[in-house]
Amino acid sequence: MNSRNNKLIVPGSRQAIENLKYEIANELGITLGADTSSRLNGTVGGEMTRRLVRLGEQSLNGNQNR
Repeated sequence: MNSRNNKLIVPGSRQAIENLKYEIANELGITLGADTSSRLNGTVGGEMTRRLVRLGEQSLNGNQNR
């Protein structure tokens, strides 16, 4: 995540994203780092995206039901 180009809207969100990244890597049995292949790192990033989209959809669906 390039923090120089991204503005934080929610304080603490950067740490939450980092935690999510390592949580997913752990679940998938992937050790993140310079020696990890781009494919494996991409797997973690893809799963992060899926989960964040799912959370966003759930949030929107919850707001529409009110």
